[in-house]
Amino acid sequence: MDNIALIESFGDFKDEKGISKIDLMAIIEDSLKTLLRKRFDSDDHFDVIVNPDKGDFQIFLNKTIVEDEMSEDDDLEIEITEAKKIDPTFEVGEDFTMEIPVAQLGRRNVLTLKQILATKLQEHNNAMLYEQFKDKIGEIVTGEIHHIRHKHVILLDDEENEFILPKENQISSDFFKKGENIRAIVESVDFKGSKPQIIISRTAPKFLEKLLELEIPEIQDGTIILKKAVRIPGEKAKIAVDAYDDRIDPVGACVGVKGSRIHGVVRELRNENIDVIQWSNNPEILVKRALGNVTINKIDINEETNYAMVYTPVEEISKVIGKQGQNIRLASWLTGYEIDVYREASEDDDVDLREFNDDIEQWILDEFKKVGLTTAKSVLDKDTESLLKMVDLEEETINDVKNILKAEFED
Repeated sequence: MDNIALIESFGDFKDEKGISKIDLMAIIEDSLKTLLRKRFDSDDHFDVIVNPDKGDFQIFLNKTIVEDEMSEDDDLEIEITEAKKIDPTFEVGEDFTMEIPVAQLGRRNVLTLKQILATKLQEHNNAMLYEQFKDKIGEIVTGEIHHIRHKHVILLDDEENEFILPKENQISSDFFKKGENIRAIVESVDFKGSKPQIIISRTAPKFLEKLLELEIPEIQDGTIILKKAVRIPGEKAKIAVDAYDDRIDPVGACVGVKGSRIHGVVRELRNENIDVIQWSNNPEILVKRALGNVTINKIDINEETNYAMVYTPVEEISKVIGKQGQNIRLASWLTGYEIDVYREASEDDDVDLREFNDDIEQWILDEFKKVGLTTAKSVLDKDTESLLKMVDLEEETINDVKNILKAEFED
């Protein structure tokens, strides 16, 4: 196999992977030097010249001319008689340069060279792939479902690049079919062994943000500012938007007529319910908006500790908290404030549960607080069976708490 034929044998690989001729030549040069080091322990006495214009290469060995019968290493020295056959003007001690065809290295070394070339071409491709997708972290990619496995799904894009979608990065209601095209964002790119592994996600808040940019031109062009997005994947999300121009209604622009603009995003996220609110630099207003369409009588804000106490009528408690606490949790994430909701006592003699922290452990009190039961009577008004469904406590613990609370009013 001559030099050009060897290069051409890698043409299909080069074309398939999109490697330029210049890069291929550099890889060939590096591969040749690697082979020479394997064969001769060093490449110091060799010159490798790669010609990208002609698409070939040459290997030159530099020997030292010595007296006849004085050569100690035929690979590095040549006797004067042999040298003068090439050029009668040669003298002992001069350098003698000769070209070595690849075939002269031997069939085994040629095969080794091809293996080295293939390895280095793959390393080059892996490095290029890593750099390409490292710059795409946080961006949306589209891939076709290739394999569905228990812990992850494997996708391929149009260039046969492989994406991994782990189970934990899938929306709970995601149901995939082989051959289906889906969208996700690039979450991370890391080497696993010598190959880059591209992890994608459909649960990250960034995925919601990027979908909104695609669906709503005003966000993409900067007319509307997407301040923050938070979500419980597949269940509920909240986004806060603002506009530089006071004449623009950022919420209306995002939602569209009858939800026309937001519908595409909701559909992509498997009917995830999305609340859109207008951002405010006033924490009290922001917290109120984040909690949604509920009646709030008062909000006490502590900006130093990022804590908000929300007071609402008893009938509004469930709305403020939301299904499985989703509404108040998302509002807290969106605003950056820890939010506690308190019912307004209907009687003056009701007692805040915090008053019982000497008799009841704090973590138990917190369980009641999570579901809006913040006073003694709000707990006592519920029967034990109802409380068992609301809080993560044993029946015995609930009864002990109720006995302590009852004692307060019996004294």
